[in-house]
Amino acid sequence: MPEARETYLEAAEAYADLVDRLPVDLGGPGAPGLGSWDLRALVGHTSRSLVTVSTYLAQPAEKVDVPSAAAYYLAIRHLTSGADVDERGRQAGLVLGDDPHGAVRRLLETVADDLVAAADEQLLTTLAGGMRLRDYLPTRTFELVVHGTDIAAAAALDWRPPADALAEAVALAAEIAVAAGDGVDVLRALTGRGGQVTVV
Repeated sequence: MPEARETYLEAAEAYADLVDRLPVDLGGPGAPGLGSWDLRALVGHTSRSLVTVSTYLAQPAEKVDVPSAAAYYLAIRHLTSGADVDERGRQAGLVLGDDPHGAVRRLLETVADDLVAAADEQLLTTLAGGMRLRDYLPTRTFELVVHGTDIAAAAALDWRPPADALAEAVALAAEIAVAAGDGVDVLRALTGRGGQVTVV
């Protein structure tokens, strides 16, 4: 399997390519199930998956508090919805300015440069606590893949994430579901034996 950073950067490049295909004003509705967000807020929120890697690389941790990507999502479950999250998405969209395509490209260039000097075992201070870089990056790949598909749906675009990134995201979703006690429901849904299941 490719390294986490390689998969992440492939997903980030594919995401930037998707944003390049969006209208400049980023007007219009968001994707189903994303509440009050419009397309700009959704792109802003997704672009945080570029911003936070650079930010957290500059915030070293002293110990590992969160041992895996799945554990990260279980730790922040109570923080993934609500008015504060909606507002952060809107603010992140505004930060993209009048040239969202160029802004996302610049964020991609910055995080790619920052990762050159980073070690896989480097400890970061994340929203959930201390994590290894190699464990945190799959959470960002997951966000880029999931919200990339949301953006494509909202903009009626045909977009597919890179195969390795998609495989990593699907595997992480399954791991989260099992850890949260929803593994049977997800398995049945994936095999056509159950209804819709929301993992995160």
